[in-house]
Amino acid sequence: MSSTITVLGTGIMGSGMARNLIKAGFDVTVWNRHHEKAEPLAEAGATVADDVTSAVSSSDVVLTMLFDGDAVEAVMEEALPAMRSDAVWIQSSTVGLAAGARLTERAGKHGIALVDAPVLGTRQPAEQGALTVLAAGPDELRDRVTPVFDAVGSRTIWVSDMPGDGQRLKLVANSFVLSLVGATAQAIDLTQRLGLDPQLFLDTIKGGALDVPYVQLKGKSMVAGEFPPAFPLAGATKDGHLILEAMEHAGARPEIMEALVGRYQEAVDGDHGTEDLAAVVRAFLP
Repeated sequence: MSSTITVLGTGIMGSGMARNLIKAGFDVTVWNRHHEKAEPLAEAGATVADDVTSAVSSSDVVLTMLFDGDAVEAVMEEALPAMRSDAVWIQSSTVGLAAGARLTERAGKHGIALVDAPVLGTRQPAEQGALTVLAAGPDELRDRVTPVFDAVGSRTIWVSDMPGDGQRLKLVANSFVLSLVGATAQAIDLTQRLGLDPQLFLDTIKGGALDVPYVQLKGKSMVAGEFPPAFPLAGATKDGHLILEAMEHAGARPEIMEALVGRYQEAVDGDHGTEDLAAVVRAFLP
């Protein structure tokens, strides 16, 4: 079992993952571009590094959980030369196809083994160690990274042995998430515009074939007008644009996703990017 691990990025997801790694018995080092965001993890038992190079230099595993591909590339430009030659890089940020390919190439140039492993789940699953890991990487690395995945998630799906395929499946899954939340926002908006209490919509589908727990969760937030961030709207919108790029690459028809991403972007442009993705309803309601 790899016993030392560095987590680069301690936002909503990274901090929850780091805490569960500590609970699982790993020796955890954390780093964040904004040092104050990493400091609370010291009380949980993590070593808080002042710089990327020192953060990764002695770790068996380096896990990245950063906002986007540009952030990962910038950080790993410093980190990769400082990593041990036998270390494994677990790349869990959602970066899309193009950035994923660049990161795989960059890892290869430095001779660092890479597992592409984005995750499904938001704040609560990250805090509870209940994420779903979508892993893609060489078979010979599985035994080394499985204890890490078991610490942060309740389920690991090995997509293939090719880094990049984890990103592909993550984009597919998030296309469904964005569609589901967007459709919920549309239904809430239409219910109100027709002069009805929007809670009636949620109550009508509750417990039936059309019910989805995530719809109830995000619908409740929309009805209350309260959006504490579990999956920030800015991140969801970023993923939406990555989904559109993947659809173009695959030759898929993008019309529905284009309309959805337009609504998400409108809500971000309206200064709601730090709120939960349920705040997309702001782009529907008058």
